Amino acid sequence: MTFEELTGQDNTDTTGERMQTAGTALEELLVSAKKQDCLTVGVYESAQVMNVDPDSVALCILATDEEYEYDIALQIHFTLIQAFCFDNDINIVRVKDIERLAGIVGCDQDEEPKDAHCILVTRPNVDSWKDSALEKLGLFCEESRNVYEWVPTITLPER
Repeated sequence: MTFEELTGQDNTDTTGERMQTAGTALEELLVSAKKQDCLTVGVYESAQVMNVDPDSVALCILATDEEYEYDIALQIHFTLIQAFCFDNDINIVRVKDIERLAGIVGCDQDEEPKDAHCILVTRPNVDSWKDSALEKLGLFCEESRNVYEWVPTITLPER
């Protein structure tokens, strides 16, 4: 089953529409995971979770914006996190709007947006949690890898 079949779209949709659908699914997943306390926010916190229990990680989200685009330390962290995700078959996506992402996951306004540079969605119990948004994103990541886009970028819907 393709991403388009799962979301009820035909194959004539543009890449932009696919990304928008993936953005909506990502937002739904983050809201759902937050309610179930299945989010880990922060580069170091995420690294600790991946080191201790990589099987519990369902999705990794790397976020940046123009301000941090050339932050060498952050890019090194991203490279290491991506390598770990690839080695452990963890789906990974990028988001370019860190402030919007921080708003969704509930970072306080007083906190720096950099706290949301890496977000993990974890499973409370590997067998029990089935989320349609997570399935949609999994298919989106798989299709992106099939066209050699190893870390697809997702655009979150406007609010």
